[in-house]
Amino acid sequence: MDGLFLAMVLIVVVALAFDYTNGFHDAANSIAVAVSTKALTPKVALALAAVMNLVGALISTEVAKTVGAGIIDTPEGGGGLQIVFAALVGAITWNLITWYFGLPSSSSHALIGGLVGAALAAAHSVQWLGIVEKVVVPMVLSPLVGFGLGYLFMLAILWSFRGSNVTRANRGFRYAQIVSSATMALGHGLQDAQKTMGIITLALVTAGEIDTFEVPFWVILAAALAISAGTYAGGFRIMRTLGRRIIQLTPAGGFSAQTVASAVMVTTATVFAVPVSTTHITTTSIMGVGATRRLSAVRWGVAGNIVVAWVLTLPAAGTVAAGVYFLVHAVVG
Repeated sequence: MDGLFLAMVLIVVVALAFDYTNGFHDAANSIAVAVSTKALTPKVALALAAVMNLVGALISTEVAKTVGAGIIDTPEGGGGLQIVFAALVGAITWNLITWYFGLPSSSSHALIGGLVGAALAAAHSVQWLGIVEKVVVPMVLSPLVGFGLGYLFMLAILWSFRGSNVTRANRGFRYAQIVSSATMALGHGLQDAQKTMGIITLALVTAGEIDTFEVPFWVILAAALAISAGTYAGGFRIMRTLGRRIIQLTPAGGFSAQTVASAVMVTTATVFAVPVSTTHITTTSIMGVGATRRLSAVRWGVAGNIVVAWVLTLPAAGTVAAGVYFLVHAVVG
């Protein structure tokens, strides 16, 4: 085995490690609300999320193609693999930092920021138009859509069930949350597992192992299993932030937030093939639902801290990735 092949194997392992951290970092996105409303116990919710993440990851590869071929020009050879490796390390580092502090930042944007930072450090071409269209615009619009639809959907629920018995309605919405939690996890698999598939396929093309950007089945399966295993490992720090610290939701509110968030995630993955942040969408959907009570019901201070993490993610992950690239390049040459 030559050095290029060994470098590619290392990148595949690191990419799957990123996928695993993505699973436990973002597991809260699909289950925090259901756990906080007592619709599901944490262990059952994690198991459900793990299974549906696996299913979602096996359905489509459109987002994978966007991430792998639409952010930077495909690099070549050993230098190209250094870029991919640095991008992954930058994303993993930022994931672990925000996980430690319980901040639900975006693993997707951490990975994209890592790719851009490593490419710039290597003086490699970045597809800025693709980043604006496929990353920046969805990054701005998807939280606004999540908040607006969450607010409107919750108003529709409140109006539709205004004369219902509260206890009976809550029981029904807890059952409904099992379905909405499963759909959320499906959307998470459609979105986040795809990004790791894209990076691994990018490494395969860079190393010359495959000629065209078509995601091999073994890559799909490996990424799906890694994110599923990571999800089952859990993300209780972030679960606490999303499920309780922003606002304490009712079962009806939890169902509304999850339904809206999952609809946005599935639509962006299957119709538009854009890599949106499941964290952004979930958080703003919760905020939109909470705002139907009164604006002061949402703990805006906590939400503000989360927004700061969002803003920092792209440049922070990019900076770490650039530093890793310079280090690797200095050692390997």
